[in-house]
Amino acid sequence: MLVSRRHFLGATSGAATLSALATRTPAQEPADPLADPLGVRRDFPAADEYTFLNTAYIGLISRPVLEAGRAWLDARAHRPLEVGEMLRKTDEVRHAFARMINASDEEIGLLFSTSEGENVVTDALDFKRGENVVIDDLAYPSTSIIHKRLEQTRGIEVRIVKQRDGETRVEDFARLVDGKTRLISVALVSNLSGFRHDMKGLADLAHAHRALLYTDAIQAVGMGPLDVRAEGVDFLCCGGYKWLMAGFGVAPFFVRRALLDRIRPDRVGWRVEKSLGGYRYQHFRDAKKYEFASLAFGEIYQLAAALDYLQRVGLQRIEMHTAGLTDRLRAGLADRGFRLFTPRGTRSSILSFYVKQTTEAAAKVLEEARIKVSLQRGETDEPQGPDAQTRVRVAISLFNNAADIQRLLGATEKLV
Repeated sequence: MLVSRRHFLGATSGAATLSALATRTPAQEPADPLADPLGVRRDFPAADEYTFLNTAYIGLISRPVLEAGRAWLDARAHRPLEVGEMLRKTDEVRHAFARMINASDEEIGLLFSTSEGENVVTDALDFKRGENVVIDDLAYPSTSIIHKRLEQTRGIEVRIVKQRDGETRVEDFARLVDGKTRLISVALVSNLSGFRHDMKGLADLAHAHRALLYTDAIQAVGMGPLDVRAEGVDFLCCGGYKWLMAGFGVAPFFVRRALLDRIRPDRVGWRVEKSLGGYRYQHFRDAKKYEFASLAFGEIYQLAAALDYLQRVGLQRIEMHTAGLTDRLRAGLADRGFRLFTPRGTRSSILSFYVKQTTEAAAKVLEEARIKVSLQRGETDEPQGPDAQTRVRVAISLFNNAADIQRLLGATEKLV
């Protein structure tokens, strides 16, 4: 349902148009059950322009998200929205994201990026010299950069668990955690190998030592179901532009309710609960306190449409679909003799494998086949012998199908 200018101007308000977009259901026309098992492919035009297997880099946006963005800009041009209605939309996003990860609304704040969440947490923990943080080498670089800076400025020790065959296990962390550990920080799903950490095991380990668990979940939320209660996570942050398939500039941030008083905001602004007069203010006590100023409201409306879309398709259905395709790809790569970096049995739609060619040569083959994936040089300490010069990362999403996997496998014949 594209919104025409006449339709827009005939509506009672821009808000009515923006609200109507939320009711659009995925794939309103019948879909081929083999080419499009989830009935969503028509909502992602790029899926038929080339073979897109790169959601772990930047996800495609669906038509409803595109329409929400256009309607937002149209509203700005004709009738700028009032702050009150934009804040109400923000609360809708808060509620939708909380529901998606089994949290409460009061535990969700909206930041600007995933890295901001880890900065807020580490700033509030008031580290003392001699204390330590335990991370691993499967995390996104922001994690090591943040904690290495704390090593320099606060005298903490950063302990790094080294991956083995694309994974790090709870027992590997246990060897480095002790009575002076304040925080364990991991990517819920690694952007390098696709390995999904045992979050419950890490949470139990951290809490047994009176430490806390933070996770960068940008490679996990939207890929399938997630329950922060069952996982025992203390903090989670997740940008919207990968598996949530929304835009940049909004990153939902979860802080477990019992820790809200402890994790103070690292900055303040006009967003307070109320003014008490005489230049005195009452600040929010829930996670809204991390939203100190105006947000990227246009991106908020797009994220609202994206969350609604994913819930309508169903996260369980998405995970089952992509898991089947991932298994098919793994089997095909094994048959062709490729060495995989992604450990077997991990619950993830990311699969990484090695090719002998240089990054430049592999890129040329894949570009000629019109296949979009990510090529990575060694960013961890995994062996980098002559048979493992380039790592190919494949990220399988809800709109992908068996033909996409077969097309990639066909292209790998030139990479053997």
